[in-house]
Amino acid sequence: MSALAAPHQIEATIRYVVKGERSIFYPADRDRSYWPADEHAMTLTDMRPLQAEISIARNGFALLNHHSAVKNFFDPMEIGQVFYPEVIALAQQLNGAQHAIAFGPVARSDDPANKQGRLPAFGAHVDYGRPTVEEQVRIVLGKQADYWLQKRMVLMNFWRPITTVYRTPLALCDASSVLATDLHDSEIRGGLDDPNRPPLFGFNLSYNPQHRWYYVKEMRPDEMFAFKLYDSDASQPQWTGHTAFTDPETPEGAPPRQSMEVRTISFIDE
Repeated sequence: MSALAAPHQIEATIRYVVKGERSIFYPADRDRSYWPADEHAMTLTDMRPLQAEISIARNGFALLNHHSAVKNFFDPMEIGQVFYPEVIALAQQLNGAQHAIAFGPVARSDDPANKQGRLPAFGAHVDYGRPTVEEQVRIVLGKQADYWLQKRMVLMNFWRPITTVYRTPLALCDASSVLATDLHDSEIRGGLDDPNRPPLFGFNLSYNPQHRWYYVKEMRPDEMFAFKLYDSDASQPQWTGHTAFTDPETPEGAPPRQSMEVRTISFIDE
């Protein structure tokens, strides 16, 4: 690729966790959280020009072009009836899955008037590991869970703007650049916009200079991230660290970021 065609890059602060620390995060009451931060200036690359080169198989994530039939992303019923089937179909297609489920929808905004549980998360993390994946399978599938838990399982998030993102965008870390030693246990108390939810368990990332970070400049509502967080096939890239960040190029007076995210678990015959 010539220098003239090189993708746009920025330098921004990524909030890592101090290496070796186990965090406790209260999304709905963030002042109670224990998350010792280790901030680093990192280079972030606009992945839109690289869309055809970046893939889930190589990098753990992809940028999709997707037009949703959802009219109101703040209507839980419409999310369940319209958006769930859309992302389940995408998860099955992307992962070659026999079956998939969806859970944990959260519509977020960085508007200060928004309740804390729906604010963006500033901290490099990988949502959930195996224990929480298994728990969600049992919650959703009940008596059928034991059958599906024997399959290869992939936890994949789908994240999309509700309106064009001009501030507080989402950054993704290339999963092929994340090592197991970069992961540190995280407990989320009252997550997924439910202060009464039992704890969820995942990971935070500590700093590694080899991490490669990406974002999409002014990401549009017809674009969507699909990114992998867990794969029972340990040989696959899967720990896609991600975080909200402050874009130094944010225009003055930019409107609040509004976004929608849903988690999926795919079951694959091997």
